[in-house]
This record gives sequence, C-alpha cells and structure tokens, in this order.
Amino acid sequence: MGQHQTHLVRWGVRVWGPTQAWQQPAPTPRPGWWERVPSWTPQLGSLRLDQGVRARGTGRGDPGSTLSRLWPPPGGFPRGRRAGRAGTTGVEPASISGGARLCGDRLGPDTARVGVMLKMLTFFQGLPGQQPVSGAPDFPRSAQKLPSTSEAESEASMSEASSEDLVPSLEAEVATDRDEEEAGKKKKKSKGLATMISVFTKGRKKKGQPSLSETESESESSPRPPAQLPTVEELKADLERGRLEAARPLLALELELQEAAAAGRASEEELVRRQSKVEALYALLRDQVLGQLRRPLEAEPERLRQALAVLAEQERQDHAAAAAAAAGPPGCPGLAATRPRGWLQLWRDGVAQAAAERLSRRPAADAEGRTEAERTFLHMGRTMKEDLEAVVERLKPLFPADIRVVAAYAESYHAEFASQLSALTQFELCQRDTYMLLLWVQNLYPNDILNSPKLAPELQGVRLGTLLPPTQIRLLEATFLSNEVASVRELTARALELESNRWTNDEAPQRLDGHCHSELAIDIIQIISQGQAKAESITLDLGAQIKPLLLEELARFLRSYQRAFDGFLERCRQLRNYRANVIANINNCLPFRTSLEQQWQTPPDLRSSLLRPLNELKSHGFDTLLQSLFGDLKPLFKRFTQTRWAAPQQTLEEIVSAVAERMPEFSELQDCFREELLEAVHLHLVKEYIARLCKRRLVLKTAEQQQQLAGHVQANAQLIQQFCTQSGSPATWLHDALPTLAEIIRLQDPSAIKIEVATYATLYPDFSKGHLSAILAIKGNLSSSDAKSIRSILDINTGAHEPSKALFSLIKVG
Repeated sequence: MGQHQTHLVRWGVRVWGPTQAWQQPAPTPRPGWWERVPSWTPQLGSLRLDQGVRARGTGRGDPGSTLSRLWPPPGGFPRGRRAGRAGTTGVEPASISGGARLCGDRLGPDTARVGVMLKMLTFFQGLPGQQPVSGAPDFPRSAQKLPSTSEAESEASMSEASSEDLVPSLEAEVATDRDEEEAGKKKKKSKGLATMISVFTKGRKKKGQPSLSETESESESSPRPPAQLPTVEELKADLERGRLEAARPLLALELELQEAAAAGRASEEELVRRQSKVEALYALLRDQVLGQLRRPLEAEPERLRQALAVLAEQERQDHAAAAAAAAGPPGCPGLAATRPRGWLQLWRDGVAQAAAERLSRRPAADAEGRTEAERTFLHMGRTMKEDLEAVVERLKPLFPADIRVVAAYAESYHAEFASQLSALTQFELCQRDTYMLLLWVQNLYPNDILNSPKLAPELQGVRLGTLLPPTQIRLLEATFLSNEVASVRELTARALELESNRWTNDEAPQRLDGHCHSELAIDIIQIISQGQAKAESITLDLGAQIKPLLLEELARFLRSYQRAFDGFLERCRQLRNYRANVIANINNCLPFRTSLEQQWQTPPDLRSSLLRPLNELKSHGFDTLLQSLFGDLKPLFKRFTQTRWAAPQQTLEEIVSAVAERMPEFSELQDCFREELLEAVHLHLVKEYIARLCKRRLVLKTAEQQQQLAGHVQANAQLIQQFCTQSGSPATWLHDALPTLAEIIRLQDPSAIKIEVATYATLYPDFSKGHLSAILAIKGNLSSSDAKSIRSILDINTGAHEPSKALFSLIKVG
C-alpha cells in the first residue's frame, strides 16, 4: 500500500488517499484557493470541499451536507462520454482508498447544469442580508470554470462514497456532532435551496430514481431500521471508546459479508475492500479484548466479563469455521481465510508473557546472606504461589470453565519457572546452589506450591511435570551426594583438629552439670545429621542413598578420633588438665553411641563396627584413669601371698580404703561411664584376689585349714561385693566368683566338688583346667586321680557357652 502524503486541493476539492501524480497538469488556481491536507489512512475515502464542507459516504443521504444533496446531480451523469473535447479542462483520476476516485472529464449537459446551480448559490449567498448556506462550499465569485469530469467516473466516485451497498472506510473522518438546534436550522436552509434547485432539475429525473427533495424528506422523516447494522465508522468509534458491545454487530457484519460472497452479490474487488475493513475492526476489537485480559486483576469485573464473552464467542466461531472447512471446500469464494483467529491462543501467549515478566524480575537483596540463586528461587516460588492463588480466588469465578484459566496460568508459570532453572543449570553451580536447585525441583515446588491447600484441588488433572528432565535431575543428585560427602569429610576433620589443639594446649574442658564436657561429639553429630537431613529434604530416596555414605564417613572420623586420642594419652601425661580432658573424651562416647543406636538405627553388625573405635577409646581412657590406682593396690594384693593368708581380712580392708579414697576423681564422668569404671574396679579386685589364690604357694593338707581359708575368702568376697555395690558398680555377674571358689576349697567330697565346678563353668565359661588345677592344688589331701576326675568335668562343658565377659582369661596361671 502506498505512502500517504499531502495532496494539493484545487477548485475547492481536497482529495485524500495514496500518493499518485496527476497525469495532466491542472490550471493554477487563484492564491488562497488551496491548502495542504495530510492524508490519514489508505482506507479514508472522503471528499472535502474547501471552507470545511464534508461529504461522507454514508449511503443514507446526509441532510446537513449541501454537497450530498447537490452531487451527483439528480439525473445522474450521461455514461460513455470521455474527456478530450476542445475547450475543456480535465483532471485525470487520482486514486482514493476504498476505490473512490475523483475523475476529470469534460462536462456534460447535466454537469453544466450543476455548475449553473452552484453559481446561483454563490449569487444568493452574496445578496445583502443573505446568510451563507450551512455546509455549502464557499466558491469564488469569478468566471473561472470548474474542472470537467466524465459523468460515468464522477457518478462512480460519488456513489462509492454514498452507496448503501458499500461499507464506509474504517479511517474516514467522523464529522463533529452538531446539536439538534444547529441541525434543524441547516435543514430549513437546505430545504429552501433544494426547492430552488429543483426548478433546474425538473423533468430530468430518471425512472425509478427519487428526486433530491424526496431523498431529503426521506432522510429526515425515516430513521434507520432497527435491524440495519451500524456503519463501519460507527463501529470504529465504539471500539475506540472501548465499547465491547460492538462485537456482536461486527460479527453480524462479518456473516453478512460471507453471505454476500457466497451468493455472488459483490465483485471480488468489492469483497476484498469490505473484508479489509472488517478485519481492521476485528484488530481494534482484539486489542480491546486482550487489553482487558492482559491485566485481569486490575480490570473491572463487568468489563472483564464482557471481554471474556467476546473471547468465548470468537472461539466458538473459530471452531465452527474449522468444522466447516473440514466438512468440504470453502463456501466463501473471493474472501481470504481469516479464521481461526486464535484469540484464545493470543490470550494464552499474553499469560505466558506476563508470567515471564513476573518471574524474571530481579529480586531485591536481603540481609539474610542468601546467594543470588537462592533469592531468585525464593522470588519465583513466592510470586508463582501468590499469583496462582489470586487467579483461583479472583479470576476463576469470572472466567468460563472451558477457558481453564487456572490451568493456563499454571502452565505458563510452570514453563517459565522451568526455563529459568534450565538456563541456570548451564552454569557451574556451587554446592549451596546445587542443593537449593534440587530442593526446589524435588520438594518445595511440587509440595509447597502445587500441592498447597489452595492450589492442589484446582490443579488436579493439570499435567505440569517436573521442572527439569529426569536425566538432569539424576546428574544433579550425583553431584549433590559427592559434594555433601566431601563437605562432611572436610568439616569433621576440621572439628577434630580444633579439638585436638585444645588438648595439646592444655585447655581445660567445659563443665556441664558437674561433668567434663566437650563440643566435639555435638559438632560431628550435627555435621552428619545435617547432611542426612539435607538429602531427605530433597527426597526420601536421596536420603536413603546418602545414609551409608555418611556412616562410612562417620566410621572414618571415629578411627581418626581414636588415633588422635591415643596420641594425646601417650604424649601429654604431664599436662595439668590431662585427666580432665581424658574424662571429657570418655564422656564424648555417650552422644556418639546414642546417635548410632537411636537416630541412625543401624544394623547390629554395622553398629558394632562403628562402636569399636569408641569402645577402644573408652577402654584406653579408663586404663589411663585407673593406672595409678591399680598401681597403688598392687603391693597390697601381694601381701596375701607374702603372709600366706595370715590376715586376709585386714589386707582387704586396706585395699578397699585405698579405692574409696580415689573415687572422687571419677565424679566428673557421666553416670553411665562412672558405673562402667566402677565395674572395672570391681573386676580388678576380684581378678587380683583370684590371681593370689592361684599362685600355688599355699597348700593346706587338712580339712580344717581348708575350711578356715574358705571362710576368709567368703568374708572377703562379701566385703568386696558390698563396697563395690555401694559405690555404684553394676557388676552383679562377679558376685559368685569368690564364694563359689570358697565352696570348692571347703568341700571334701570329689563328687560334690564336681557339681560345684560344673556350675561354676557355666557362670564363667573362661574358667579353664589350669585355673581349676591351681585351686585344687590348695587342697593338699586331694589325690591326683580325684583331681583328674574333677578336671574332666570341664571337658564336658568346653565350648558350651561363649564368654560374654572376661574374668579368668585375664588371670595368668603359672
């Protein structure tokens, strides 16, 4: 379509339309008779006369326009005459949008009469006291001739602007509305002029054609029928004012055009022209409708309902057109296919664009130290949830159900969310961002957003899928597992290094509830637990995958911890806070053991392997704490054999007193470990006492001597048991160790001795023949055959019971 520029207006007539050069030069008019007029649009086909006269092609006869009543002449133009007679001045046609043309041919008789009529108008206007006719052109009072036009082309061009069969141009200038009083005055003046002009046209009326006065009276007295469609200009004005009620007559106009095309009532050129105007109106309507739907939360509910009704109607028409096209060949020859218009898809595209704009906004920095990726995830998730909840609460009640507004918004936001995450994965992510990405993809997005209480019922049946492809999710999960294991290893090693530095620097441990306390166990458990919790926060399956990896790292740490503690025990004995730090590390075993038994719920074999370093650490710590005590007790136990058990009661009382004096040193142990240490003291007392009996240095040949020794042993066993029990030892399994040996020493019947030995072997499976032989050696009156027979009892019970706790295996028999 051509460029629309300014045209010269000559002889009082202005022509708007695409640029086209005049084929023949026209006579130069007098100065002031022309002006430059800008061309608006290629569809504008109006003709203007100088001094503001407008001719609108409404097809109904504008009573306010003098030119509409005077041009073309009532009798029409003779056809078949061409320009070129001598003495005439012609102007070749200039293109006018919509097919209207101003033709320059020689004047025929009828056009000459029109010229006379115009001169008479000028004459009457020039009379004293005569007012110019409203709407009539103010022609110059000179003898200059009007440019000639051919009657056929002039008639065609004017009918183009006024025929009812043609739809006026979309871009035609809409005349300024006049009030009723001014319109009435003009009609009265126009009637007078029309009466005068009818004198010149009398008898020239064609058959079947109404006269000018008849046309005028019809236009004044006959309003537009109710069923008649509004004009294009009226529809355009309504749409520009945002009146969506114009959608229905516009649809009727489209259907009327299709009927005309199907019936062949219009030429192809005419169909193209009319269809272009209809499509231009639809473009205006589309912008109005989609403009309301672009920000629906800001629109008035009533306006939104109107826009949705138009959208739904257009979608129905699209489906009808598609069904008709599928049923057979097109039924509207000469018309371009304009359906489906796809306004619903355009609306969906607008929703997707709005989602992209909302989610792509840069989040503001916060004071919580989040990374940019974390802020982005939080912003997108919060925005999506809030927007979808607003759609459910405020838009769903207004939108038709078949539009599926909630699904449309959810799909658009989901696609934009997925797009941004996919773009983020193209870069190398740090450990923190990898975790956050998986957390949103696998947990927060599907659970906290899609399955939130407000959205879950609305999104049932909406298949959104995952934000990332499964293969990419598995790669990210593998990266997360590797990162997390490396992080746990690094953090535990750093914690152990800091703790061991405190030991070697002789820093006193903390005291908590009267016990020596170290934060190492808490730190390590937190590190391991956080790794497990992070994986489980993504998915439970990922938590199951990381659990054995973390337990392996915990076992690695515990072995390192044991080695570091053993090194401290060997190198730092001289430090002032040595014993306190030993106690603190023994106390550390409790949270480790509790965590393994309760929180991790490991299988027994795995638990025992994990607890082994802790048990060794505790045992080495007990040995260190009890080393000096047991060293002090050693000479007292030697006194038993040195005095040949002359005063065993007195010796044992000294031993018990020495132990009691050292008990406060162990008060800072946790209660459970203090009990275990007292059990170790109890075991040591029983073990050392039995070891002295097994020295083979005492041989009693009479029964009285044996009964006396048995009495001492029984009394000593009672003292040891009473002291250790009162101190808190839980070692009840040691209660029968000394009394049963005293009974074996006291008995004289080999058969009774066999029964006691058999019972004793069941209580202490590590009671060997060597230990039995050492005890039987005290009985000097026992024959070797009887001793052999008694020892044979242990052959029956060998291997019947596995030792649960060691006693006799700790006693060497020489």
